[in-house]
Amino acid sequence: MLPINAANARVWSMLGSRGTFGVAMLDLGATADDLMVLTADLSTTSGLDRFRSTYPAKFVNVGIAEPNMIGVAAGLAKEGNVVFATTFATFAAMRSYEQVRLNLGYMGLNVKVVGLASGFAMGMFGNTHYGMEDLALMRAVPGLTVLSPADGAAVVKMVHAAYRHKGPVYIRLTGAMGNPVVYKQDFDLEIGKAITPCEGADLTIIATGTMVYESMVAARLLKEDGISATVVDMHTIKPLDTSAVDRACATSKLIVTVEEHGIIGGLGGAVAEYKAGLKQSPRQVFIGIPDRFGKAGDYKYLLGKYGLTGAQIAERIAKELE
Repeated sequence: MLPINAANARVWSMLGSRGTFGVAMLDLGATADDLMVLTADLSTTSGLDRFRSTYPAKFVNVGIAEPNMIGVAAGLAKEGNVVFATTFATFAAMRSYEQVRLNLGYMGLNVKVVGLASGFAMGMFGNTHYGMEDLALMRAVPGLTVLSPADGAAVVKMVHAAYRHKGPVYIRLTGAMGNPVVYKQDFDLEIGKAITPCEGADLTIIATGTMVYESMVAARLLKEDGISATVVDMHTIKPLDTSAVDRACATSKLIVTVEEHGIIGGLGGAVAEYKAGLKQSPRQVFIGIPDRFGKAGDYKYLLGKYGLTGAQIAERIAKELE
């Protein structure tokens, strides 16, 4: 595996999650003889051009035919391959949903679907390309593991973890080029086990994907006002690390879920569903994309428009605590 260090973290930050995914796949291809990589005409967009030229026998471009890609991936997996299939998150979760449900969930085949550019990463492409519902859809498929890395280092770790994992996986990539760095040194990433990069005593922020960094910014700003916040990187949405939620319920007076996803059915929904079965739990605040379609804009503008920057998250939490 590529080393996790400050120098690589800077490079991966510049590349963004998609470019870093391509670097990770190129590294994995050197040792994984049973690896096959498919794309729906997004070789360059998914950072796979070097992989395609280096390992042509391990690469297939099925064209703009996402449901067919999942079917081909299922067939290759049935023959003993570990298959990574890449397309934009909104097309993976919607256009291919029946195939994901039957070929991956029902049949349990060893396919890793990589949803590219989820959340608002597609910027001016608009609502047709925004990934606002993919977590809700994918976590509803029985047997499907759902992952969302916080930064480039987490992408590298997650690619290798998904390859080792037996069964279908959905990897949700968020953020644009210049993704902020969360992990500058080596760390343990285990599917189903959350990471706590920041400890506090008053409240717990449970975040995923790009919102882990923004939540850490929020925690620093809250600390200046005397509010102590724990930040949990819930990189696995399914299976949810319920022990991390139990700890948050036992130690916090408020739980805040933050995600670059619609407020219905994503990380916030997963946490709330679990908390509903507890005898006692603190109040939960949902921070995410509102339940409506908006206008197109560039990535940073949209984060600000929907209150998903660190400063806005801190302001919202401070008001909730008043």
